[in-house]
Amino acid sequence: MRPKEATYFNKQILHTSLGKNIQAMKAIFNNSSDCIFREFTIAEKLKAALIIIDGLINKETLHEDVIKPLMFAYAASEIPPKRIMPYLQTKLLTASEVKEETDISKIIEAILAGDCALLVDNQNTAIIISVKGFTTRSVAEPTAESVIRGPREGFTEALRTNTSLLRRKIKNPNLVFETLTVGVRTNTLVNVVYVKGLAKKELINEVKRRIQAINIDQILDAGYIEQLIEDNPLSIFATIGFTEKPDVLAAKILEGRVGVLVDGSPNALTIPLLFSEKFQTAEDYYARPFFMSFIRLIRYLSFLISITAPAYYIVLTSFDIELLPTPFLISIAASTEGTPFPAIVEIMIMGFFLEVLREAGVRMPRPIGQAVSIVGALVIGEAAVSAGLVAAPLVIVVAVTAITSFIVPALYEEGALLRIFLILISAFFGLIGLGVGFLLLLVHLASLRSFGVSFMSPIMPLEGEEMKDTFIRAPLWLFFRRPKALNNSIRLGKGQMPKGERDKS
Repeated sequence: MRPKEATYFNKQILHTSLGKNIQAMKAIFNNSSDCIFREFTIAEKLKAALIIIDGLINKETLHEDVIKPLMFAYAASEIPPKRIMPYLQTKLLTASEVKEETDISKIIEAILAGDCALLVDNQNTAIIISVKGFTTRSVAEPTAESVIRGPREGFTEALRTNTSLLRRKIKNPNLVFETLTVGVRTNTLVNVVYVKGLAKKELINEVKRRIQAINIDQILDAGYIEQLIEDNPLSIFATIGFTEKPDVLAAKILEGRVGVLVDGSPNALTIPLLFSEKFQTAEDYYARPFFMSFIRLIRYLSFLISITAPAYYIVLTSFDIELLPTPFLISIAASTEGTPFPAIVEIMIMGFFLEVLREAGVRMPRPIGQAVSIVGALVIGEAAVSAGLVAAPLVIVVAVTAITSFIVPALYEEGALLRIFLILISAFFGLIGLGVGFLLLLVHLASLRSFGVSFMSPIMPLEGEEMKDTFIRAPLWLFFRRPKALNNSIRLGKGQMPKGERDKS
């Protein structure tokens, strides 16, 4: 059972006395200084009060569309004695969105969301008026998903801004936003977004069920939701995707996925997630397929190098040195002569400083952070080799590992942990250990599922038809169907291959 934060979350109805309602509301808000109670008289006839949270409302809208029409009503005698609230809504209030509410908990939620509540004496109903107007960050290009070609819009922390950005991409009435409230104390608004008819009902219901089952005090970012609804919480691999780009989210839900938008977070979750998606970028589909297929293959190769290069260096220098060509062997032997530590210790030390420099570069102000990471790497590497603490080839291996690990940012965290695992198992068991470690990794990946979908689809199980968007990016005119694991419906008409001059014949 979800704990009760306060008594007003029980279903309570407003009193007919305006004074008692104001007293109760002040008690609920604990006389907070930002909660404003504006008492006035409607058309010199009815006592009323407006309740707002300062900083969450647009004061100009409040003045022009709410207070002025009510206080300067041209004919007080026209206000009916019995149907006062409907009359106020239809004849006096000029705000775009109004509704009646009697439940105190719903009234409180509306006020905390940036609406104002109008209370009238001798009425046990409040009118909720939309006057939201809090300060938000402007739409800008997300730094984590920058592109050379394609849209540069990014989500912000305002939920309604994010839904409007997505609505601009998909102008279809079947685009659905379902609102849920999560967090006992924060009451954070969460939108489950999907295209009706594309996303499976079972998937939609499962996402909503898991979100509604969350029982936690606070939801401050989409990362909270991700960690509380994922399938494999003990795996190092995330099985729920995230993006800051509206065009990426639009593309994914048009394939049959479900998105999750969280108020206060610029990250949208995408469900389910496939392993191959981590090697894909939005720009892959905006440029022609030949070069982008080449780049995608580079991403796969770079990830493989980033997790295996240090471990393979240990294997070659400590166990199977005879595999090296003679000139290279002589060079390695000369460079490692006199170094005080074995290869495993050297690798772990340099890896540690690599992560320290990366973290320093991320956390410090951007101009300083870039200088620290670049200069620090050069100085530490050169000083370590000059002092004879590490071998020069090891510095090259670490540098190559660092560069390749940045090529697939979606797998950076997993890659860092896999690198340590393969280094340790290779240090104890050599080439056999590296092979066994890699096999265990494949078995683990094959066992993962994301909301009922195989994480390694379409590689395991193999779906030949869908491999055209896995290791390579085939031309768009070959994408006849949506992914089989999601929808498998047709999304492209026949005969879409461009023919150029042949069209004229």
